[in-house]
Amino acid sequence: MDEHGNRPLKEEAIVTLAGPIQHLWLIAAALLLNKAGVMSEFIFTHFIQFNLMILMFNLLPIWPLDGGKFIFLWLSLRESFPKAFKLTLIISIIVVFVFTCFMLMIEPINLNLWIVVSYIIFTLRYEWKQSRYIFIRFLMERYYGKKNELRKLKPLIVEADELVIHVLERFQRGCKHPIIVEKDGNETGSLDENELLHAYFAEKQITAKIGDLLYPY
Repeated sequence: MDEHGNRPLKEEAIVTLAGPIQHLWLIAAALLLNKAGVMSEFIFTHFIQFNLMILMFNLLPIWPLDGGKFIFLWLSLRESFPKAFKLTLIISIIVVFVFTCFMLMIEPINLNLWIVVSYIIFTLRYEWKQSRYIFIRFLMERYYGKKNELRKLKPLIVEADELVIHVLERFQRGCKHPIIVEKDGNETGSLDENELLHAYFAEKQITAKIGDLLYPY
């Protein structure tokens, strides 16, 4: 993930769309060459078939294919970063399983296909094992990275005895989180998300509670 998941969602959607769109440009160019008599009908037919196959495969909702990236972007609009990423991997695993069972019935000896499927399975296993590290990189980029981008404000209402890390796990892409702290149903203070990130990374308050970060008055 570029910029560890902190690139603006619109920008990442445009970059992800660029992949599938390239296939459409190639098909359009091949059509023009075929009409001009430069590309034979045989080569044109096979070129279109291969491009459509690659395009359709790449749009499968499997991480790290473009289809999987679109799923992650869609989930990121609704869920926290770690939850969106985990759900993306779970959906990918289910789709890979169904796809593998289907291909076993129609293309059981297609070596190229099984090499690609094996690579995807290896990647999903690796990403699953690294998901916590990826989440920490997301937080680090959020803390040490760019601060001048406009983001949607999405307040988080938390209890004073919640752990800082548990609140950080609720952070969402494309949003800035003012933290509203409550105790026994009453608001006791507020924090900026950077105060949580500073406490976690700079002050190493790994096991601190949200209430510990509030200044006594």
